[in-house]
Amino acid sequence: MSTTTVSQLDKVKDGPWSGGKSPWNLEYGKIMMWFFLVSDAFTFSAFLLYYGAQKFAQPTWIDADKIFQSIPGIAEHGQPLVFVGIMTFILIMSSVTMVLAVDAGHRNQKQEVVKWMLWTILGGLCFLGCQAIEWTHLHHQGFWFGRNPATGLEGNAVAEALAPYFTKDISYTAALQFSNLFFTITGFHGFHVSIGVLLNIIILCMTLNNTFEKRGTYLMVEKVGLYWHFVDLVWVFVFTFFYLI
Repeated sequence: MSTTTVSQLDKVKDGPWSGGKSPWNLEYGKIMMWFFLVSDAFTFSAFLLYYGAQKFAQPTWIDADKIFQSIPGIAEHGQPLVFVGIMTFILIMSSVTMVLAVDAGHRNQKQEVVKWMLWTILGGLCFLGCQAIEWTHLHHQGFWFGRNPATGLEGNAVAEALAPYFTKDISYTAALQFSNLFFTITGFHGFHVSIGVLLNIIILCMTLNNTFEKRGTYLMVEKVGLYWHFVDLVWVFVFTFFYLI
């Protein structure tokens, strides 16, 4: 009876140090989602870089503490960044519930997936509602695409209309640039949040219909979760650029 001799090299290959799962062994849909998110990140980066270039090219700029100091429907003045802080908290918490939904999917816990997806959808809708309220409030103040509170005014009336929003010198051009870029960039982000809410609703319906139970995997929840986390991460940068810097 012959015996097979195992070399030391073969022992190393078969041992605990032979390596784990290949980092390239990823599902096609997940790879495509990452490609999309990277390309979308370039778009948001271009928007924010342009905003930063415009802001620092101007001798003066609108003070965020002055323009965002109200809580619509509660307080008109004296609460700087409180409302947008609430919006940010809601969106971050929706990211937490999405993590819990993905984790429940990994454990094939359908009821938990449904529960956490519902909370995620609710968080997204609340954020969009808050953004709509903020937009409406700013519109009533005179800010909109191609317009600011001094549009149509002349002489000293321009400075009087814009004075509440500037700390240093007043600039009609800076106010107009701020208005255009604020509604464009936050609107673009809001569009992404809306798409994310729609995708989450579709995934919730598929979960309720036992689609993933039949497939034996909740991988689709993880893919949509990647998109949702991206939307939350982008908001952190939008929040920093418009409200903090």
